[in-house]
Amino acid sequence: MITNVSLVQAFERNLSRQTPVDYFGNLRIVEALYEEARLLKVWPPTDPLAGIDVDIRLARSLNVHRSP
Repeated sequence: MITNVSLVQAFERNLSRQTPVDYFGNLRIVEALYEEARLLKVWPPTDPLAGIDVDIRLARSLNVHRSP
């Protein structure tokens, strides 16, 4: 159990600042996740447009333009 949250957050900020970006390491992670999704047969989706109506409704509600 974390008792000092601010200390942990400071540690995480310092760690992310001091750790250099590893492009090829990140690419390996993405490729491994893609391969895992393919092995679990959840990618590519069987119906690419499944749930598009929910996405459109959400986009419309989030992109509200108010008149000046």
